[in-house]
Amino acid sequence: MKGLVKFIVLFSFCLVYISSLGYPGEVWSAPKGKIVVAQGGDPSTLDPHMHSETFALIVQRHFYDSLMQRVLKEDKFQELPMLATSWKAINETTWIFNLRKGVKFHNGEEFNAESVKYSIDRVLNPAQKAKWRHAFTSIDHVEIVDPYTVKVITKVPLPMVTLNLAYNMPIVPAKYFKEKGDAYVATHPVGTGPFKFVHWKKDDELVMEANENYWAGSPNFKTLIFKPIPDKSTQVSALIGGDVDVLKNVPFHLLGMVNNSKRAKIVKLPGTMGMFCPLETRKGPLQDKRLRQAINYGVDKEAIIKHVLDGYAKSLGSPLTPVILGYDPNIKPYPYDPAKAKALLKEAGLGEGLITFNSPTGRYDKDKEVAEAIAGQLEKVGIKIDLRVHEWGNYAVKMSAGEAGPMYMLGWIGTGDADGVLFPCFGTDQQFSFWSSKEFDGLLDQARGTLDIEKRKKLYSQACKLMHEEAPALFLYVADITFGVSNRVQTWAPTADESTCLYMYGASVKD
Repeated sequence: MKGLVKFIVLFSFCLVYISSLGYPGEVWSAPKGKIVVAQGGDPSTLDPHMHSETFALIVQRHFYDSLMQRVLKEDKFQELPMLATSWKAINETTWIFNLRKGVKFHNGEEFNAESVKYSIDRVLNPAQKAKWRHAFTSIDHVEIVDPYTVKVITKVPLPMVTLNLAYNMPIVPAKYFKEKGDAYVATHPVGTGPFKFVHWKKDDELVMEANENYWAGSPNFKTLIFKPIPDKSTQVSALIGGDVDVLKNVPFHLLGMVNNSKRAKIVKLPGTMGMFCPLETRKGPLQDKRLRQAINYGVDKEAIIKHVLDGYAKSLGSPLTPVILGYDPNIKPYPYDPAKAKALLKEAGLGEGLITFNSPTGRYDKDKEVAEAIAGQLEKVGIKIDLRVHEWGNYAVKMSAGEAGPMYMLGWIGTGDADGVLFPCFGTDQQFSFWSSKEFDGLLDQARGTLDIEKRKKLYSQACKLMHEEAPALFLYVADITFGVSNRVQTWAPTADESTCLYMYGASVKD
């Protein structure tokens, strides 16, 4: 009985907390106005299960809802009710979810337990090749209890099941997806979210309009447009000129220009995304740990932070950032030690070999400039770099195909749990991983199989210490995140998890 009372109290708190986050609630008059968001690139797809990129994720969250909403509160990621009104573990491997009634997809199809089962089954289907399947492979199956109750049964105790479901398991309409097929739904999204799809002109604009029947209340503005603008200076000019209302990752040297424009302001938040460069350890010269360590000693992160990022970042000793469960502050960044880098390089005997280094432009703050600085510093210690810079769309394709190596730039937040970073980026045979370590994989498996948070933290600390020693990546930094926001946009506060959700926190427009 005490456990039940505790659960009810916690759930009631969650409902109050959602209200405090700023869900707009019912809008009595029809929404008006338009907000334009600039991004560094277009989504590769609008199928919410078939991508692993932030540009698509940001767009997707306006069309689709998940069972829970992941939010960053007091430097921790938490899950709050969304399409599920409540949930609980009834034993170590069985979770029960009570679903929201009266919710409809944009095409009129009813949201129910069948929608949830279909969505999870679709992602779990190996033939579907869903990009986030790795986060759910420990789910054994989903059972429909009744039209508004489902059970999720896992193969082992799965402590991050709710966080994973909240982060990247959008619920889709079963009948629509079955009838239309993958190719059609990739360009014609239908969800239960706060906005409905209008049209998408690739590499020009993606237009959506308010869902006035949204279960949590209509958005406060009618039209939302996403525009791909790869060049940061062009983005800022568009913001100051009034053609764009919101953009993320304003270059640090342009913050003053935006604030002084009197047409927009800067919102700066501590970052949550770890930046690193995975290294190909399975073949070629980077199989040698000494060379990988030389790369880490040969890059002066503090100089890059000071001179390229204007001081708005902190160096890291692993891919995890302080908001991620499992982050260990005792794992310090590699110090800049060019003499040690040269000594290791001499031992490894790289000779005249070139290392290809791929980088995007327009995705991460000063990504091209950071890549150029890294290449220059490595050249100075004797590591020859063939730097290749790509527009984001092409870069995303290369990464998804596993062709971005032997060294490439990557930023990752994941689910908010260490597993959401370490497994996809460094687990054996995973999508973004160029490393294979049985010891590392074993630590992740142990952490996945226990509900004991303190035990999980210790296991992740061990995993990150091993990673630090083996250096399967060049570990870089976590940068502050900056948003440029037009004065037209009212009552909206962006969050540091990069979600850029214009519905959450009740954005409105002042014309």
